[in-house]
Amino acid sequence: MAQQADDDEILSKFRDENTRNEAFNMLLKKYQQKIYWHVRRMVIDHDDADDITQDVFIKIWKNLPGFRNDAQLYTWMYRIATNECITFLNKKKQKNNVPLDEVDYELADTLLSSDQFTGDKIQMKLQQAILTLPDKQRLVFNMKYFDDMKYEEMSEVLGTSVGALKASYHLAVKKIENFILSND
Repeated sequence: MAQQADDDEILSKFRDENTRNEAFNMLLKKYQQKIYWHVRRMVIDHDDADDITQDVFIKIWKNLPGFRNDAQLYTWMYRIATNECITFLNKKKQKNNVPLDEVDYELADTLLSSDQFTGDKIQMKLQQAILTLPDKQRLVFNMKYFDDMKYEEMSEVLGTSVGALKASYHLAVKKIENFILSND
């Protein structure tokens, strides 16, 4: 298996007009799956996640020339993906003119009816529990639990203090535990 390029190599090739497309393909190969699953865990629906992931990479393409290396490339891309998820969920709530929790129920129904979800009952219960969390808390939980991100990286992505993120994660875990125990 070919080793993936490091971010500095990708950025260097991207800055050169002759190797820009090659660099973007390297970027896609390296990060597309990670970004897709980050988005998918937030919006649940495969088609929505696919569309949002495409939008994310379009924004990355457009904004990469201005990337200043003051953050890690992955963290920067994650921030774009996170913002796209929040924008999508907010639009969905406004478009349907429904309270926040009803969109979460709709996402839970999508999860239950999805042929893309192949998890067992425990995984299904965990996903349903995660959907009861407020969007920001759900983001924090997903980033820590599924993506194994360090609080410092999460802080860069979300612009929130490490202490607040730890508290948010702790609260999310408690809520998930309570949901699972009370919905047995």
